[in-house]
Amino acid sequence: MELTVDELASRAGVTVRTVRFYAGRGLLPPPRLRGRTGLYGADHLARLELVRELQALGLTLASIEKHLQRIPLDAPAEDLALQRALLSPWAPERSEDLDRHELDRRAGRHLDDETIGRLEALGVVERISDGPAGEVRVVSPALLGVSAELAALPLPLDTLVASYEAVDRHTTALAAELQQVFQDTVVRPYRAGGRAPQERERLMEMAGKLKPLMIQSLVTSFQRAVDKALRRSVPD
Repeated sequence: MELTVDELASRAGVTVRTVRFYAGRGLLPPPRLRGRTGLYGADHLARLELVRELQALGLTLASIEKHLQRIPLDAPAEDLALQRALLSPWAPERSEDLDRHELDRRAGRHLDDETIGRLEALGVVERISDGPAGEVRVVSPALLGVSAELAALPLPLDTLVASYEAVDRHTTALAAELQQVFQDTVVRPYRAGGRAPQERERLMEMAGKLKPLMIQSLVTSFQRAVDKALRRSVPD
């Protein structure tokens, strides 16, 4: 693959200015020169796609730079594709800006100002403009429906906020621990073993299947834990 900077930017879905900015920050290796024309290959495209995946995870540019410093500039496109495969199944959904009519349709119910205020306190939505038709940014579209149901319950707002914070705190710690286990027991042995192509394909396939299985396991385990907690709270 030999691409000019314009072709590389088009394939990666970014601007030429962005490509040059990343190259200036050391996120991309220098191109191969043919005369005065710089030519980019599959490894440049794979590295750009990895940068976009890291951005989708919410990482700052400084954090992305630190992450890429651990990946040699001459790393082949296949290794960069593996990095993306390990990240992309867990990449969060993107926020959406909706007007109030579309917000009600997505939530499956009418959301009055009080309910939207409760959703805002929970971090599910952010107000962009005021008024009955004002736009609202939905931070997590997948959580909108269940969050609207919770916000409509006659519970104190402090109860809802404390519950959300508890779930976020424990799931964040769990995710960090599971990610470390995966790195120590799967990714590190793969690298130490010479990065065999067949092993790389196996890891990429496994990464795609891991997310739904882990989520199902987490939900089931949480249900059992809640059941145990309720039983312990009931007197003999």
